[in-house]
Amino acid sequence: MHRLFAVDIGNTNITLGVFEDDHLRATGRLSTDPSRTDDELSLLLHGLLTARGITPEELDAVAMCSVVPPLTQTVFDAVANLTGIDALVVGPGVKTGIRVSYDRTQDVGTDRIADAVAAITLYGKPAVIVDIGTATVFNAVNEDGEYIGGAIAPGMRSAAEALYSNTAQLRRVELTDPGSVIGRNTIASMQSGLVLGNVELIEGMVRRFTEELSPGSPEDCKIVATGGLAAVIEPLTKVFDVHDPDLTLKGLHLIHKMN
Repeated sequence: MHRLFAVDIGNTNITLGVFEDDHLRATGRLSTDPSRTDDELSLLLHGLLTARGITPEELDAVAMCSVVPPLTQTVFDAVANLTGIDALVVGPGVKTGIRVSYDRTQDVGTDRIADAVAAITLYGKPAVIVDIGTATVFNAVNEDGEYIGGAIAPGMRSAAEALYSNTAQLRRVELTDPGSVIGRNTIASMQSGLVLGNVELIEGMVRRFTEELSPGSPEDCKIVATGGLAAVIEPLTKVFDVHDPDLTLKGLHLIHKMN
């Protein structure tokens, strides 16, 4: 049995997964904190793994992607200290099986590439991947399996924090469905704008993406949701074909197999 440790370093969380062959056995999350040392991270990772019945000695390989450059080397070192394994870090020179057609290919977050690889391999193409997290990110893969770009909008949590920080009377609110689009108090009004407003943003952008990706038959596009806040949005819309919270980890697993 081959065990792969997959590590996705995001702006809010470091998401972790252990694959046994092609089965995702366990997942976990740590908060993203660039001030942590590699020793601290080694201890945290060791605790998370052992809490799930996995010892570092059981791991055979590590694959990583990161959108937080200051943390990439720290996490790489922490994992190496813990497991004795140098991680495969998704970036230039790593085979992904997908062509990136972007003005500056190095500007595409490696998590977006991992998402695209998993989406088209597991669910088909053309595809629109909606990553609902710190930002709400839309990614497009055409029928030839080519990553052709996307769109980035403020995420619900970022927007909520901006409202709280830049206004005198608005407070922090839970990101949940208020039950009615017309809020009858300040909290419900903010939840309506943040959550239901994001639903409308996503539905509108998905419609535009599919019309551009597949003008004759937009219904052929697979719409895949992922990200830490996708669980808030998914019950409120029928726009998604698939909700896969582990999409990035699965993409890392697939990329590792290619390398």
